[in-house]
Amino acid sequence: MDSGSSPFAATALPHLDAAFNLARWLMGNSSEAEDVVQDAMVRALTYFPSFRGINARAWLLQIVRNTAYSALGAKQAARLEPIALAPEDEGAELADPGDTPETALLRARDRRALDDLLARLPVELRETIVLRELEEMSYRDIAQVTEAPIGTVMSRLWRARQLLAAAAQKAKP
Repeated sequence: MDSGSSPFAATALPHLDAAFNLARWLMGNSSEAEDVVQDAMVRALTYFPSFRGINARAWLLQIVRNTAYSALGAKQAARLEPIALAPEDEGAELADPGDTPETALLRARDRRALDDLLARLPVELRETIVLRELEEMSYRDIAQVTEAPIGTVMSRLWRARQLLAAAAQKAKP
């Protein structure tokens, strides 16, 4: 569907990558994140008539966050075990064609190390740092998405950075 053919598509589709990124970090894997984003887009479409047009990205990411937490709650209640993917399949990325094999290997290693460090953070710190550093959202937008005061967002971000720095220091050879 062309994003110009519907107001919803024009509003939501530009933020689909950010929605998936947040869902992946909250859910812990790509396949569950895809399900969350799909459910969130259906919810967003349902509630689109009530959207006030202020900040589409924050609005959509808040729906993704709420959908992810609902899915995590249902998952915990049901105690389901996901089918494990091979480690090389999870989060696989295509190498930049301009990379040398050595550069691609170093980039993949660094990405896995960052993924591991972020995955160890408590979820409220992880979502805050992902929204700020990876999605480059403002404190105000993060506060809207997480439904937390700006001061709480700032303290979570500070704590997340401190924990990441300490973990990275430990991980250095």
